[in-house]
Amino acid sequence: MSNTMVGLVKTADGVGNMELRELPIPEPKAGQVQIEVVATGICGSDLHIYHSDIDLAMKLPVITGHEFSGVVTKLGEGVDSVKLGDRVSGITSFQTCGKCINCKTGKTNICQDKKLIGYWYDGAFANYIVIPEINVQKLPDNVSFHEGAVLEPLCCAIEAVIELTRVKPEDLVVVMGPGLIGQLTAQLAQLCGGRVIIVGTGKDQKRLVQAKGLGIHQAVNLETEDLAKIVTEMSGGLGADIVFECSGAAAAARSGLQILRKGGQYTQVGLFGKPIEINYELIAYKEAKVTGSLGQNWLNWNLAIKLLKNKRIEVLPLVSDILPLDRWEEGFEKFANGSGLKILLEPIAKLS
Repeated sequence: MSNTMVGLVKTADGVGNMELRELPIPEPKAGQVQIEVVATGICGSDLHIYHSDIDLAMKLPVITGHEFSGVVTKLGEGVDSVKLGDRVSGITSFQTCGKCINCKTGKTNICQDKKLIGYWYDGAFANYIVIPEINVQKLPDNVSFHEGAVLEPLCCAIEAVIELTRVKPEDLVVVMGPGLIGQLTAQLAQLCGGRVIIVGTGKDQKRLVQAKGLGIHQAVNLETEDLAKIVTEMSGGLGADIVFECSGAAAAARSGLQILRKGGQYTQVGLFGKPIEINYELIAYKEAKVTGSLGQNWLNWNLAIKLLKNKRIEVLPLVSDILPLDRWEEGFEKFANGSGLKILLEPIAKLS
């Protein structure tokens, strides 16, 4: 067996600077677990890493990728809650301080000193990854590896919808952006009893059709339909109870605040990658409750695994492409131009 593997590395700061490299297979230290990767999802933040406009701590060079599934292949000293052959995914925070107020209250996703796989520690666009035992999340027998690779973004949506925003039955919920996080957010909001409108543009037409196919109440194309009019009619003139901005587009954020009712909730999930201009006075005039949502923590994972096990959320229909790692550029381009939804990369044995 070879002692090397292939990983997709962000080599230096600046746009691009990503390449496949042959690297040593990582060995687990005490309290750590080695996992052979089966599939890893391309996330919007991976594109921000590519463009070097992500505002999270990075240590370069680093193997990228953080949404993964795989099989446990080696155990570090002292590991006793995981066994060889376990089918798993994993929490992305490799290191948290355990001392700040956020760690002490379970909000490790906003730890003052959080260090993530794929950013600071080597990630999962590779054949193997090593993570702390405490971060390993076992997959139920009826959850496939491809579903397991979508667990992390599902956890992010759970943090936004259930932990931070708390959708109630009959709330009128608008989800700006029909990408993966938007689709998962819409499903969760509807599961909570919300009346959900998911919103996109002309290039999102296939995604909007797919959302309708998954049972989302209404899908709106901004280029052919009047969102404000639809919201006004559905709300009796009040506006949306809740807006989730999942696209990372400035225009969507501005529109979202416009259609929000007075006293409504606005949650920012998407990342813009740069400062944007917005009418902040609307927040005061509407007494809007505004929050941001970033990443996930253990509570989100606990619920996400139950939802997949009990088939309450559909994620496989959202997997549009499965490509080998050496076609990562094609996968990134499909993600960027909206021609793919959740794109998974599978490891390759060696560089050609």
